[in-house]
Amino acid sequence: MKANEGSMDRALRIIAGIALIALAYTGKIGMWGYIGIIPLLTGILGICPAYAIFGISTCKLKNK
Repeated sequence: MKANEGSMDRALRIIAGIALIALAYTGKIGMWGYIGIIPLLTGILGICPAYAIFGISTCKLKNK
């Protein structure tokens, strides 16, 4: 799969993922907070399967 996330998108996903996991770990929001693993992984990898399905890309670099 080609990268389809820009740098700002990736940073926001990583921050949101870490925040959700931390809140779940401390018991503030319950077990649902571990859903933060998804934005964390997509932010680290730079690939969003939902973006690929809908043909969206926030990545400024053109993939060849």
